[in-house]
Amino acid sequence: MLRSSHFLLLLSLLLLCHNGAQSKSSSAPSKIGHGYRLISVEETPDGALLGRLQVKQPNKIYGPDIPYLQLFVKHETNDRLRVHITDAEKQRWEVPYNLLPREQPPAARQTIGIKSSNNSIAGSEYTGSNLIFSYTSDPFSFAVKRKSNGETLFDSSASDSDPYSGLVFKDQYLEISTKLPAEASLYGLGENTQPHGIKLYPNDPYTLFTTDVSAINLNTDLYGSHPVYMDLRNAGGRGSAHAVLLLNSNGMDVFYRGDSLTYKVIGGVLDFYFFAGPSPLDVVQQYTSLIGKPAPMPYWAFGFHQCRWGYHNLSVVEDVVENYQKAEIPLDVIWNDDDHMDAHKDFTLNPVNYPRPKLLAFLDRIHSIGMKYIVIIDPGISVNSSYGVHQRGMANDVFIKYEGEPYLAQVWPGAVNFPDFLNPKTVEWWGDEVRRFHELVPVDGLWIDMNEASNFCSGLCKIPKGKICPSGTGPGWICCLDCKNITKTRWDDPPYKINASGLQVPIGFKTIATSAVHYNGVLEYDAHSLYGFSQSIATHKALLGLEGKRPFILSRATFVGSGKYAAHWTGDNKGTWDDLKYSISTMLNFGIFGVPMVGSDICGFYPAPTEELCNRWIELGAFYPFSRDHANYYSPRQELYQWESVAKSARNALGMRYKLLPYLYTLNYEAHITGVPIARPLFFSFPDLKESYNVSTQFLLGSSVLVSPVLDKAKTKVNAFFPPGTWYSLFDMSQTIVLKEAQYLSLPAPLNVINVHLYQNTILPMQRGGLISKEARKTPFTLIVAFPADESDGEAKGKLFLDDDERPEIQLGDGLSTYIELYATVSQGSVKVWSAVQESKFALEKGLIVEKLVVLGLDASKQASALAINGNAIAGGSGVEFYASEQSLFRQEKLEDGGDKRKTAMVEVKGLTLPVGKNFEISWKMG
Repeated sequence: MLRSSHFLLLLSLLLLCHNGAQSKSSSAPSKIGHGYRLISVEETPDGALLGRLQVKQPNKIYGPDIPYLQLFVKHETNDRLRVHITDAEKQRWEVPYNLLPREQPPAARQTIGIKSSNNSIAGSEYTGSNLIFSYTSDPFSFAVKRKSNGETLFDSSASDSDPYSGLVFKDQYLEISTKLPAEASLYGLGENTQPHGIKLYPNDPYTLFTTDVSAINLNTDLYGSHPVYMDLRNAGGRGSAHAVLLLNSNGMDVFYRGDSLTYKVIGGVLDFYFFAGPSPLDVVQQYTSLIGKPAPMPYWAFGFHQCRWGYHNLSVVEDVVENYQKAEIPLDVIWNDDDHMDAHKDFTLNPVNYPRPKLLAFLDRIHSIGMKYIVIIDPGISVNSSYGVHQRGMANDVFIKYEGEPYLAQVWPGAVNFPDFLNPKTVEWWGDEVRRFHELVPVDGLWIDMNEASNFCSGLCKIPKGKICPSGTGPGWICCLDCKNITKTRWDDPPYKINASGLQVPIGFKTIATSAVHYNGVLEYDAHSLYGFSQSIATHKALLGLEGKRPFILSRATFVGSGKYAAHWTGDNKGTWDDLKYSISTMLNFGIFGVPMVGSDICGFYPAPTEELCNRWIELGAFYPFSRDHANYYSPRQELYQWESVAKSARNALGMRYKLLPYLYTLNYEAHITGVPIARPLFFSFPDLKESYNVSTQFLLGSSVLVSPVLDKAKTKVNAFFPPGTWYSLFDMSQTIVLKEAQYLSLPAPLNVINVHLYQNTILPMQRGGLISKEARKTPFTLIVAFPADESDGEAKGKLFLDDDERPEIQLGDGLSTYIELYATVSQGSVKVWSAVQESKFALEKGLIVEKLVVLGLDASKQASALAINGNAIAGGSGVEFYASEQSLFRQEKLEDGGDKRKTAMVEVKGLTLPVGKNFEISWKMG
């Protein structure tokens, strides 16, 4: 929704000078501190490094320095190094270990055994994995290097010429920097909308503090906090990647200047994790091994979703479903924003507009054909004496407090209290409310929104006497409580002001007051950015406990580890061509963050998109991992059938998506098992190709499917980047691109066309598609085998995973899945395609078959003959069709007479009835 403060920000605060506000945040004193010295160090029994630091020259800029720090360094795996720095004498706030499970360092203590820092670790280096930790004692600094080649990945040593260098550690201000080489390409540090593409751009601000500010606000703190970056470098034509996570939930500014990066954090500890890579895929696998592998999504979640804020009654929703069916546009999930609620209250139904008997009858109808239904839940619980959800919450003491009373805020239902998901009792209460609601309405998933947390008011508020709040007229996001600003505490007015919202507003602006208190005395100041994460965990637990089915949760606010529990959409975007472009970079960043199930509101949330823009957006959005059309209450209707041209684009692009569902679902399995993204930047597959490092207008699904959308108005061609090799058009597999070197190509892209290409060495499983995933997944398979076009010998590989997608876990070995590895070779004119089935039961029980094989890139000068299946020769009249057709080639260099480049053929084998769950082998000769 157009959910709270950002609309007011656009109308008022954006009138402030953005550059002036930004300069205030960066106008720190030229030298904040003189660092620390290492005064003792020891090696612990388990091989970690434990040291003690003492401040060199204390000062009171941003508060007094903490005099003694504890340093803890450990090689946790061969590819992961942890460097943890905290107060040596008392415990400080950290991301709770029960929310994000990990090893706990030794508790802060008064003294430690003292050894000479020069003698305890030879050469001041600590080696035990693929990374080396080295340090200097006075002033203390540390570096992390790659063991294989000695490359420095992180270097915190101070520089007299750089005012932002050296370690600073105060109660409410932490600062540390690293030097960076010129060739470093950085990605991550979100969530924000990056106008320059996926690479971090020097001198743009990167502020991390979960905030309900529209995604149209460029380079400002948005809904998520992910203090991790990937660093990709290219030396001598070889790309190598590593990543750095600062696990800290406090607000922070990160200043990237090209040759350095500086963290300015307003609390907590310095808890760094370094991931060695060396490939981008390795980095994400290592990162998600720490923060949690992504949640497995049900099969239907990869279908198309339709939502709108403003489906005023059930008949409108029924009409939407019917019109999608009439237009023959695929649709799997219909959503309700808060229109279904009674006076905007969570876990309720509007008895007039969404009467329960009629809603249940509607759900019975759509469930019978495999469609699903999802509704929104906001965290704000209406303060209402007749509202059972709030009364039970009060009885269980589940709300965030201010001076001993539940903190009062305002969102859509008016005055609300916010549940404290750090409290175990709240998690139990929340689970019970979800259960009660599911008994009322059997929803198939939950959408948790406004969980930054968003508040229409600021400060300390009370319900006004003699005044209806909200009034029921006018914009619902205008604060109508009686409020006063809270600036009396150092938590509400910290000494260092992060660049909140890009506008220098107080950090408690339009959210929970940062001096409010959570369970066990935890301050909102520290836990703010964890709110959506903790709600996702509680919601996941609640849904898992209902029927034992695999949960589907969509969350706006995210933190490190959110992908283990929830999908994400990129919030309140605009229906503009710029926002269409931005959606790609944000999607790719979330794959790096370990949240692979991500997408943007197709056609834009507001205002009304043009017909042409909506055409291009569904062409792109059909290939988001999470594909949903969603519109604002105040915008005109924009379902895909509203324009015939958009309906045509939708049938085309979504038609291909539904054919690719088995591929997408296999990527979902791989994401859950290994952590790798579904949608990926090109450099994930081509890390040695430096030209790919800032390709931000295209992306890969998995390692091999390249999506090249039109992103500009009135364009009927797309300038697409292609790495070297052979690329086959998925919409017309006779069209082939063969390149020896990377190149941009201008491709035709009429209004209803998007270019999607398959890379060589790949076997792609596809099905016939359909209008709903339940039916599409029953259809026969086609296997697309893509050989390199200019090689007489070649190979290709692929995978296929299928299962009962309602079971909570996604795994092998329980008899409820099918996992197949696919292989193909061509050598000296002999072609062979075969499968290696590791799990078979699911596919065999469902009766799934392979009906067709398409092999691309064979030699067109030779004839295909001697077809055999499982060793048996196939003669004419068997019902199996076997023929070849020449492919149309685009080559980087034109063929010359007598040249050795061959024309290529596409060989098709039709009429097959091969059981998917049994091993098969298909072979023939090209002679």
